[in-house]
Amino acid sequence: MTPPKGRAGTGRAVPRGRTPGDGDRPAPAAAPGRRPAGTGPGTSTAGPGTSTAARAVPPAPTPSRSRRSGGATVHPGAWWLWATSLGTAATRTTNPLLLALLIAASAYVVATHRSAAPWARSYTAFARLALAVLLIRLVFAVVLGSPIPGTHTLLTLPEIPLPHWAQGIRLGGEVTAEALVFAAYDGLKLATLLICVGAANALASPSRLLKSLPGALYETGVAVVVALTFAPHLIADVQRLRAARRLRGRPDRGVRGLLQVGLPVLEGALERSVALAAAMEARGYGRAAEVPARVRRTTAALTLGGLLGVCAGTYGLLTAEGGGYGIPLLLAGVAAALAGLRLGGRRSLRTRYRPDRWDARAWLVTGSGVAVAALLTLASARAPEALHPGVVPLTAPSLPLWPAAAVLLALLPAFAVPREHS
Repeated sequence: MTPPKGRAGTGRAVPRGRTPGDGDRPAPAAAPGRRPAGTGPGTSTAGPGTSTAARAVPPAPTPSRSRRSGGATVHPGAWWLWATSLGTAATRTTNPLLLALLIAASAYVVATHRSAAPWARSYTAFARLALAVLLIRLVFAVVLGSPIPGTHTLLTLPEIPLPHWAQGIRLGGEVTAEALVFAAYDGLKLATLLICVGAANALASPSRLLKSLPGALYETGVAVVVALTFAPHLIADVQRLRAARRLRGRPDRGVRGLLQVGLPVLEGALERSVALAAAMEARGYGRAAEVPARVRRTTAALTLGGLLGVCAGTYGLLTAEGGGYGIPLLLAGVAAALAGLRLGGRRSLRTRYRPDRWDARAWLVTGSGVAVAALLTLASARAPEALHPGVVPLTAPSLPLWPAAAVLLALLPAFAVPREHS
């Protein structure tokens, strides 16, 4: 009787140093939560005598909390309120030293907190515009004269006689140092206001700002977003078609080139508009809830009256004569407008994806700007001679201490708010 054939009789080669049958029996299953014997963090378990289930699997890395999107994001409305407050502070003084401090503070915050996005590069354009406004103001003072009397004559230009109905305006004549200094102070105030607006444009994302609009204004936000999205596409289409015509040896300039390039661009824009309209219709844009007529009329009255109050109050704050009625009218207008927008949001069936939250950082940014505006408004009422240096007689401006310290509060976001990740 022949013995039963085992593994050794099947013709398979047996490795040297091993007993036939070793490694052919399945390894005992490891208990849940226990590591098999002989395995450790530095022990390889991929040998021929180890089950696949017993291999050590490294734990998955846990995401870091600091990498969450929006971890250091400041609400875009806070940046606009901060910059608007600095612009309001700039209108309360003509002291060039305080205006220079405001420009330096806004520039430092922009340099430390603006991102690498294309819209963040607008600060340089606003700075150039501010410089151009200052130069134009000086040129007007030289050419058209100034109502400020002066005794220090710098040069005398040929004066052109004007008719009697143009009294108060002159072309040429004497150019005094007092007139130029007054024009420089006035132009620097307007230039500072433009630079503050440029800081808001460089720090606040326009798309996030439009996304933060209240529900009653979502149609306006959608229209602005569509306009901002389509404008780069139109420019890209024009550049692409002009390059294609140049490669084919056809003219791309003049009336003929404009017509042959403009028609395909308009056709592409129309096709994108139809596709966008279809997509918006499929997603339910334009739906409105049923609201009683009384609520609609109340909403319209509150919103319109509130916006008019905000405009009148802002004008009062920006002028020296309206300081008494500016703040109450502005607060009443803001309250009425907010109430109208709150009521108007009831007819808007919309939601926001990951909305920006108004947190402690936003309050800090807004509070620093409002504090600067409030303190300079108080200083203009308490010590007007320090914030408005005289030009007749011509004197050198001095730096008031506590208004300058108040301007330095605008630097608080640069140190207390973390930089946003681009």
